[in-house]
Amino acid sequence: MYENKTENIPVKAVLACVDTGEFDAEISIRELEELASTAEAEVVGTVIQKRPSYDPATCMGSGRLEELKEQLEIFKAELVIFDHELTGVQVRNIENILDVRIIDRTTLILDIFAQRARTKEGKLQVELAQQKYRLPRLTGMGTALSRLGGGIGTRGPGETKLETDKRHIRKRISYLENELEELKKHRDFSRSRRKKDGVLCAAIVGYTNVGKSTLLNAMTDAGVLAENKLFATLDTTSRSIELPDGRSVMLIDTVGLIRRLPHNLIEAFKSTLEEAASADVILNVQDLSSPERQEQAEVTEQLLTELGCGDIPRINVMNKMDAALDADMVFEDDSTVMISARERCGFDKLLECIVRKLPVTARRMQLLIPYSKAGFAGRIREEGKIFSEEFVETGTLTDALIDVKLIREAEQYRIKE
Repeated sequence: MYENKTENIPVKAVLACVDTGEFDAEISIRELEELASTAEAEVVGTVIQKRPSYDPATCMGSGRLEELKEQLEIFKAELVIFDHELTGVQVRNIENILDVRIIDRTTLILDIFAQRARTKEGKLQVELAQQKYRLPRLTGMGTALSRLGGGIGTRGPGETKLETDKRHIRKRISYLENELEELKKHRDFSRSRRKKDGVLCAAIVGYTNVGKSTLLNAMTDAGVLAENKLFATLDTTSRSIELPDGRSVMLIDTVGLIRRLPHNLIEAFKSTLEEAASADVILNVQDLSSPERQEQAEVTEQLLTELGCGDIPRINVMNKMDAALDADMVFEDDSTVMISARERCGFDKLLECIVRKLPVTARRMQLLIPYSKAGFAGRIREEGKIFSEEFVETGTLTDALIDVKLIREAEQYRIKE
């Protein structure tokens, strides 16, 4: 837990937002509260100010900040989290007025990512995003940097000392980019090898906290951390499962999405998200119990379009049907399936839907192969999979998964039902 260093209690934070009509401020600040809670801050108040545009010097205007200062004293808050990206000058000016530590939405998200990253690639990606975000903000912050001690917004592999100059950060960015490029080459090689070997892939995508990791765990016993928190897991996990038609598919979990995901994070995690762009089918997991499901689905769809996933078959996986009040309003079809990952129900329909959406690479067939064609049985074994064999008078009764290259030849031995 991230705590106040002098008192053994969580940091008390106030959330601040300027409503210019650019986005739904009420929904956004509720999400910011979830983010703050995930970072283990105690939210003691929220402030929303309506104005036509942001104040270039203080974001919400010095007069409103003076009022906010009085509220901070009442709440005994020591942190203000702005629901916007702030410039270095704005941070300095706001801290001079409020005399507490200031962070913005992006810094908070980066902080959570730093906490959640487990693999080498994940940690490098987070640090790269942190360094790129800090670089243009060093100018203008001045003594405001002296407040960056410990706590929310300062943790992680990207933590920068107050006196670090731009040259040092640029060198660090260059190093991180080179390291990630090497890891990307390895990931691209693994991806191309899967394609070459005919491995089918299904990418699990969706808004953060819709139950992607719970779904992966329930279907594969993957053992991935699944909590009721935003960005509970950050690193990519892959597990193979067998489909009803005998084929195997690799399920790949991807990082959760969120409204106004910082640009640096999208760039840093591009290689991870590209798993969706190279998948054979995309499982777009949605929280059926969330009143904001439609908006969250649109955020996911927008990013998938940016990644060039428009032509990849899509399955809308409506999760948490056990907790949804209007589940009967959603109609299942060839591209929509209702499930409960927690209760492990609806999986049979989901697997059948995956089978239908995947390209035909093999087909399960019942064959009677004459003994004189034993060589064909050997080719089936090499290219596909044999589930059972029974030797009878006229040949070998074979239940097998036939590779697409052999289907036409296998038709002559197919047992007519």
